[in-house]
Amino acid sequence: MKFINGTNRNQLPLFASSIDDAIGKDNEIRLIDLFVESLKLTDFGFTFDFVENGRPAYHPSDLLKLFIYGYLNRMRSSRTLEKECSRNIELMWLLKGLVPDHNTIANFRKNNPKAIARVFRATVKLAAHFELIGGSLVAGD
Repeated sequence: MKFINGTNRNQLPLFASSIDDAIGKDNEIRLIDLFVESLKLTDFGFTFDFVENGRPAYHPSDLLKLFIYGYLNRMRSSRTLEKECSRNIELMWLLKGLVPDHNTIANFRKNNPKAIARVFRATVKLAAHFELIGGSLVAGD
């Protein structure tokens, strides 16, 4: 009996493909990346004064991208986000291969609640500017 077989995992592909080729040009993570890179994070209240000794910190823009991606895809748990960083190709592309620890993700969320809220307000303003949302009241309770 014939079956469809997968490729050999140990064989290198003939035409090397980058991770960028695996992500569609209209994928939402490209928008997340573009949006966060266009923000001046110091204006939103993110801090950049980290001590020089010890392991270097993750850039707040990378953690913000991860947080927004998790919010859009209903992944709120820092442990789930940590796990997805090492197995989700979209997050591999978005974070350029970084895999922050769940404590780092949780501390980012805990230490920056006002800054994250300001970013989400800016997202709503951007959506209103491009007329993606209306802002009129349809019904009230």
